[in-house]
Amino acid sequence: MLRVLTAWWRRRGLRSRVTLTAAAGLLIAFTAADLLLFSALRSSLTKSVDDSARQAANQVVALINSQPLPDPVPVAASTVAVQVLSPTGRIIDISAGADRLVPLLSLPQAMTSARSSTAVTLSGGPYGLQPQQLRVVAATAANGSIVIAAVPYTTAHASLAVVSRALWLGTPLLFLLFTGAIWLAVGSTLRPITLLRRGAAAVSVTGVPRALPVPGARDEVRALALTLNGMLSRLALARQRQRDLVSDTAHELRSPIASIRTQLEVALDHPELQEWSETARDVHADVLRLARLAEDLLVLARLDERADADGAARGADSVADLAEVSACVVRRYAGARVPVVLEAPAPCPVRGDAAALDRVLVNLIDNALRYAKSQVMVSAQRADGASGGVAVGAGGLDGGGLDGANADGWAELAVTDDGPGIPAADLERAFGRFTRLDPARSRDSEADGGAGLGLAIVRATAQAFGGTARLEAAAPEGSPPGLRAVVRFRLAGSDASE
Repeated sequence: MLRVLTAWWRRRGLRSRVTLTAAAGLLIAFTAADLLLFSALRSSLTKSVDDSARQAANQVVALINSQPLPDPVPVAASTVAVQVLSPTGRIIDISAGADRLVPLLSLPQAMTSARSSTAVTLSGGPYGLQPQQLRVVAATAANGSIVIAAVPYTTAHASLAVVSRALWLGTPLLFLLFTGAIWLAVGSTLRPITLLRRGAAAVSVTGVPRALPVPGARDEVRALALTLNGMLSRLALARQRQRDLVSDTAHELRSPIASIRTQLEVALDHPELQEWSETARDVHADVLRLARLAEDLLVLARLDERADADGAARGADSVADLAEVSACVVRRYAGARVPVVLEAPAPCPVRGDAAALDRVLVNLIDNALRYAKSQVMVSAQRADGASGGVAVGAGGLDGGGLDGANADGWAELAVTDDGPGIPAADLERAFGRFTRLDPARSRDSEADGGAGLGLAIVRATAQAFGGTARLEAAAPEGSPPGLRAVVRFRLAGSDASE
């Protein structure tokens, strides 16, 4: 039986369970209140009747102690009957209408009542008295006689009956009214949750994240709605980023694939006119371009995954020397178009793995070599708090927020070229994926033009290890143009809260 009730209870909705629980509490409270009220009222009315009977008995006792009793014994207006017993229990005096032969209380009962000042409830019928229900008390006189006084209990009984009927009728009505109010109140409280559920169901059906309704009350439901809306907002942003990435990737893939297809179709249609070695070189270049694009996309996907899983915390487990990685990478550019020079590096153990730092530096140097006129400068050192230009951090313009007092906890990797530079308005946009700021180079340019993912990978890598990336002018305004790319990483052992 208990198992059946438990299963039935679990199948009820939240509104039903809350209402039933509150109704059970109300039922217990109303029942306890009714019993307490009825008991208190009965005790009060009974005490009032007993006091009247005791007062009548004491008046007769006072008459016995002061003078001989009249015959019949005088009684108060509310007293039904008075009997006076001798010390042996024989009736010696009565009031008008009282029974002279049978005492209302036996001698032991009368003595006990007189000694303890307690009253006894009797029915007046057997004694020829009206009304039917009486309260009887006894008092002892100075000569040893016992006075028994009976007072009607009718008025008190009638009042208790009225109250009892009122409670029997009023309590169920109040219980139903309060239960209905609880049902409506719980429904009103849960209505925002119902709206949230409907909104979430609509999102589930359409697959399009949209804001859920936020209740006006500043309660837990509002906090839940704001949290869900924040989650849906991030999902919508991720969805849009995914769409943009797929669209841009498809656009990027179309050019090399179309080039390969065209060259192979021409070669197959006119084999006698083809220089197969030249065709193979062109196709190979396009394939390399596709391979680089696929590799860059895979790197970005992994960095996005690391960022979603709190990559800054993960990066704290890996430590690499930024200066050592920089020296290793710069040596690989010994035969570059313009010299790549590493300024005197200082040991900089930072949070991050060597492969990721290598990839960041390669992307920055490759980007600088495309535009540099005479040389590319690379520096890797602890940040000294000095910063110029427009600083763009993980969430937009940095404003130098990592400089000054917090500079001691950071290492700075900088790559500077003396090329034409980038307008200040495009410094942040340059970090976008598939972004090319040079209008002279289209998406069908030579393979070494890149797919516009280099700086995006740089920033994503820096963010994955809790760092920042920004672009700034290589020299103050009015000086020869140029571009300086600055990436900051946390020094190993520095406090993450810095």
